[in-house]
Amino acid sequence: MIPLSPTDLLPRDHHQALLVGRAWLDSPQPGPALIAIRGEDVIDISTAGPTMADLLERDDLAEIVRSSDGASLGSVETLLGNSLATPTRAPYLLAPCDVQAIKACGVTFAVSLMERVIEEQAGGDPARANELREELQALIGKDLSRIKPGSDEAMALKEALQARGGWSQYMEVGIGPDAEVFTKAQPLSSVGLGTTVGLHPSSKWNNPEPEIVLAVDSRGRVRGATLGNDVNLRDVEGRSALLLGKAKDNNASSAIGPFIRVFDERFDIDTLRQCQVSLRIEGADDDFLLDDSSDMREISRDPLDLVAQTIGAHHQYPDGFMLYLGTMFSPIQDRDGPGQGFTHHSGDRVTIATPALGALVNEVGYSDQLPPWTFGIRQLMQHLSRG
Repeated sequence: MIPLSPTDLLPRDHHQALLVGRAWLDSPQPGPALIAIRGEDVIDISTAGPTMADLLERDDLAEIVRSSDGASLGSVETLLGNSLATPTRAPYLLAPCDVQAIKACGVTFAVSLMERVIEEQAGGDPARANELREELQALIGKDLSRIKPGSDEAMALKEALQARGGWSQYMEVGIGPDAEVFTKAQPLSSVGLGTTVGLHPSSKWNNPEPEIVLAVDSRGRVRGATLGNDVNLRDVEGRSALLLGKAKDNNASSAIGPFIRVFDERFDIDTLRQCQVSLRIEGADDDFLLDDSSDMREISRDPLDLVAQTIGAHHQYPDGFMLYLGTMFSPIQDRDGPGQGFTHHSGDRVTIATPALGALVNEVGYSDQLPPWTFGIRQLMQHLSRG
């Protein structure tokens, strides 16, 4: 595996970027702290708000990140090195969110739409994927990325596919008026840079899902963005969409980080709309290497539309939420034999990156073999009360 340096993990313009996150400290008492990156230094800004959710509510967010007083926790190089070390040593990065809901959008890119339909029709059998892919491409015969969901053209395609027996529940959320928005993980359960992500041990067909993740406050304002790995079990969801919870929400199956980049005059929603996100998978027990990228310009639903479909008069989030915007592609490169497609091996290293946000790096393991999730909301409240 290629060695990583701090410059590989930070935004290309990190000296100008407003970066906030959470780090685990051992003293003065063990627990999480809010941090900001200023130049090469990590600053404890916990006085700006007890939680990341509180910080993101502030109208003066950008100014607070630039100037809030706080103790230095050392260099960002040391923090990143500690986070990637085995075992980690404090201070090390946590997921940059805390009590926010963790929501995710599905089927927002044409390629992922096709792969979800394949999962459904394959019934969880990866060996059937290639054959089904060819059949579906012949049946649809259109560039789905150019079809606006809910439009007259989309509804006409729906009627045509229904008449030919080619409609799917994934087509409904892919090109219909309503987006798929689901709960990916519980507050405080996401893991950050360097932590091993988890696969349910029953899964034999699975993949990472590289995504941009929005940080949204209780008023529906997008305050910044980060990167995420929406770890997915293709065979489980392929057996039944009603198994989405088992396919998506397992110990350490949500990775977010390394930092939230706060919106300012240099970085905003238009920047995200132009981002290219890369995915690199390096095998630890074989010579497998996947190196690919995809473009946010191919998303079928605008990020702000996805936010509006998540929060509004129909649903409130008093602590705000993190919103995965959907994966740009599902790896299909054969790994264990012709026609078998891609699936993870334990020990794989996954790197999700884009120049504006840096890189999120995690290794892959099995959920039942990873440290259990024990630091929940009660523990956080106890920690804050002692502060």
